[in-house]
Amino acid sequence: MARERGNIRQYKRPINFNLNLGIIVFGCIFIYIMICVYLYFTSKHIVGYEVKTGSLSVNNVYKGIALREEEVFKSADSGFIQYYARESGRVAVGDLVYTVDETGQFSDLAGENTSESSLSDTDLTELKTEILGFTNTFSEKQFHETYDFKNNVRGTVLKLANYKILENIDSMRGTGSEGLLKSIRAAKSGIVVYSVDGYEQKQAADLKAEDFTGDSYEKKPLIGNELVERGDDAFKLCLNENWSIVIPVAEDRIEDFSEGDYIKVKFLKNQDVSWAQIHLLNNEDGHYVQLSFNNSMITFCTDRFIDIELSADEKTGLKIPNSSIVQKDFFLVPKEYITKGGNSGKQGILKEAFTEEGERSIEFIETTIYSETDTDYYLDDTYLSIGDYIMKPDSEDKYAISKRDSLIGVYNINKGYADFKQIQILYQNDEYAIVKPNTVYGLSVYDYVVLDAASVSENDFIYE
Repeated sequence: MARERGNIRQYKRPINFNLNLGIIVFGCIFIYIMICVYLYFTSKHIVGYEVKTGSLSVNNVYKGIALREEEVFKSADSGFIQYYARESGRVAVGDLVYTVDETGQFSDLAGENTSESSLSDTDLTELKTEILGFTNTFSEKQFHETYDFKNNVRGTVLKLANYKILENIDSMRGTGSEGLLKSIRAAKSGIVVYSVDGYEQKQAADLKAEDFTGDSYEKKPLIGNELVERGDDAFKLCLNENWSIVIPVAEDRIEDFSEGDYIKVKFLKNQDVSWAQIHLLNNEDGHYVQLSFNNSMITFCTDRFIDIELSADEKTGLKIPNSSIVQKDFFLVPKEYITKGGNSGKQGILKEAFTEEGERSIEFIETTIYSETDTDYYLDDTYLSIGDYIMKPDSEDKYAISKRDSLIGVYNINKGYADFKQIQILYQNDEYAIVKPNTVYGLSVYDYVVLDAASVSENDFIYE
């Protein structure tokens, strides 16, 4: 269409209604994607889990406190102390344990006689054992133990050197040095230890959780060639081979232990294995287990905290994730009120009902039994409510629905809907549970259960 304005004609460009086919296709795809996203976020996501036979990896490693019959002996004199009895070695009554040099001159003289001595293969083996034991049990969280290790190695080296001094005492007799030192001999027989920590008199019944943390624990090494005062700690004796290790046990694990039974114990320090008798302790702040031994004490006489692994029975059964487990409430109905009826002849109940006109009627309702006791069946609340009356077959007796109880179970989805199945948990950790297989109302291997029990309800269809 054209218009004249003066001598100039103006034209309007016609509107083009032709749409690009690519834009139409892209728009349809975009709308489809948006619908799918909406349906994804607004619908239930039910994931199945196939039940298989398995076992749980149970953490049976504990850090325990060693308790022994120990006695600390004090120094009877002041001076420089030198040890001669080998630590972790046995001494008899009258054996030389240490000497006290009041002036220090004897130590200098003895050092001159042993300046060219070297460690034997046996001595080197002792040092290697101590280093290996520390390496196997080292933890960065317990770094303070490094300083104990340093002092222990230092004390061991000095004591090994003193053995050489002992070998040369006879050669120094007649030099006029004999009167410089006093020899102290063992008044009792036992295993020699050159450290004290204040735990010597502790009893198993007195232990608390704070004793196991090691935060306030302080081990004092008794090192040779040090100046001691009269009355200072000199050495310690472990008096017999009967000893024990006490471990803290969580309340849900205490059932794994039985009073008086025996259990196999592996010592992580050297991988040795021994058997211990179990004694259960219910101390002031929790549960503890005392493991009693009648051997191996000499190997660990210098250790207060000992890492052990217990060899418990393997927990095997149907393995399911904890997320599948749910607790559900049920009605308890006496067994004599369950009957068979209907066209299918299945089990059910006779429920009393009333019409709108007030006429009484008896209705047979098919029900599913989820578990049982000696006297009752567990029925769900699909067709029952508190206060309903059910009739006893071939009788006018009736029972008011009131008693309730809960069951632990999972939702089985073999039939395409969520069907509750009771389970009997044999053992459980933070992620999985071991369930007893082939129970009357439970699961079997290769069943499918809902992975997340919170995502469904009873009788929900899975494949909608």
